Amino acid sequence: MVKTDYNDIIVEVAGQFNRPDYLNAFGGRLLPETINAFRELNEHPDTVFTVLTGAGRFFSAGWDIRNNSFPSGPFETDADAKIAHATHLFPCLELIRTIIDHGKIFVLALNGPATGGGAAWFPGLADTILAADSCHLHAPFSALALVPENGSIRTLSHSLGIHRANDMLLYGNKVTAQQLHAWGTVSEVYPTEGFLSHVEAFLERQLQQNDGKSMMVAKRLQTAPLRNERLLAAFDAMDALHERLVEGAPTARFIKKIQELQGMCVKDAFWTFADLMIEKKEKESKL
Repeated sequence: MVKTDYNDIIVEVAGQFNRPDYLNAFGGRLLPETINAFRELNEHPDTVFTVLTGAGRFFSAGWDIRNNSFPSGPFETDADAKIAHATHLFPCLELIRTIIDHGKIFVLALNGPATGGGAAWFPGLADTILAADSCHLHAPFSALALVPENGSIRTLSHSLGIHRANDMLLYGNKVTAQQLHAWGTVSEVYPTEGFLSHVEAFLERQLQQNDGKSMMVAKRLQTAPLRNERLLAAFDAMDALHERLVEGAPTARFIKKIQELQGMCVKDAFWTFADLMIEKKEKESKL
């Protein structure tokens, strides 16, 4: 049993983002609770797999702008501004470090679409990826004057190859579960209906056929040589992001996009950039 009570995630040995009304966006207690869940599950004596998935139709819509707006100042110096942004975003970096150092086999179960950080942070660090047929990944960082966060440009280059990672992270091209399966990045694509039951059956087969400790040792042998490179990539990426935020370019882009998409919010009193883009595309498809 895990020791901590959680609000914004569900922990049943496997972890699940639990903010479906917010498309599992990174806000509320989701980030610190996910970090703590990975820490607890890492010490769990009887588990081999840690499975991360989402509640509802989305895996994650990325950053929750309403609940996690960037520090706005005023700041006396650029250094003050950078320190404020670095402090505000430190939980993101700590989550990535926690996953990099996680000893159990990390299974990413993409139950639906993922946007921004939800699309970029985890696939390159997962040991196995399973996806629902409704899943796609979309990381429009450049469109928002951001940079690929938490070392994702490096980890996804390992997973997808440099040019496919560039298509996704530099140019913001959407990638479907079917494409990821064809490239060998996703191990299995299952129907969205009943997706988690397929995930459980997959894991049960592995436990029946393979020795758990041997699988975890093999994971360690594969990932340990990558640890320092991944940590440095995460630090460098967040440093670059902080500099962009100090420059103010992302804020200007966000404001411009919001003005373009006014009146297209999908929920009362809440929106993320992903919400707005989804509804915009749905409206355009009906024209």
